[in-house]
Amino acid sequence: MVAASMSGELSGRVAIVTGGASGIGAAAAALLEQQGARIVVADLQEAKDGPGRFVHHDVASEESWKSLLADLLANEGRLDIVVNNAGITGMGNPETTTVEAWQRVQAINSEGVFLGCKYAIQGMKKTAPDKPNAKGSIVNISSIAGLIGAAGPTAYSASKGAVRLLSKSVALYCAEQKYDIRCNSVHPGGVDTPIFNPLWQAVGREQGKAFLGSRHPIGRMAEPAELGEVVLWLASDRSSFVSGAEIVADGAITSGLQRRPLLAAR
Repeated sequence: MVAASMSGELSGRVAIVTGGASGIGAAAAALLEQQGARIVVADLQEAKDGPGRFVHHDVASEESWKSLLADLLANEGRLDIVVNNAGITGMGNPETTTVEAWQRVQAINSEGVFLGCKYAIQGMKKTAPDKPNAKGSIVNISSIAGLIGAAGPTAYSASKGAVRLLSKSVALYCAEQKYDIRCNSVHPGGVDTPIFNPLWQAVGREQGKAFLGSRHPIGRMAEPAELGEVVLWLASDRSSFVSGAEIVADGAITSGLQRRPLLAAR
């Protein structure tokens, strides 16, 4: 957890972080809290010694979102920041992926973010009902899989691509409605989070990190706190003119073809 040395940049603001019990979500929640925000960590599992107040929450359930928003407004009185971070992976190519597997990934990664945006707007509007313009920042965690194709994780790639364009749609809608609500997507490369635990168990943590790190031109995987800093920037007024953007934090992996040393034929 980040040391509590607050500058107060987000003092008085309230943030929801879905999937905030671990990984990017936990890092983002800690940084937002460090800057003075009151945090509600919305997750299916509670992390010990984590930042903020925990609320059990299923992002794929609209009833759960209604309950979360009611709880937040009753206890915190306002909503300023929503980080839609919760998500799952899922391997399977277009030929073998089952409908059930496809639907499960879409329900959490795509529909869960849609519901998060829907109730973020509603909550931000209720924060200042006497003012003409709602205000807030929505940060949706996508992936480089939402920017470039991948043969294996078909459902995952489709869900993250949906997050990218959903974010742009929400940004445009809020602008047209004269809401001062910004919406952006973040597209990480490989980040050392629990999503990779099955790989670490199979090949070893250091060996796995070295292999995945080598696929990035920068030569390593990211740490969750590095993505947390991106979320913090988008949540803060420092990014006040940024909306509808896709922020890529991937160690240059999507920048283009890499030059590789030629191997001798003999």
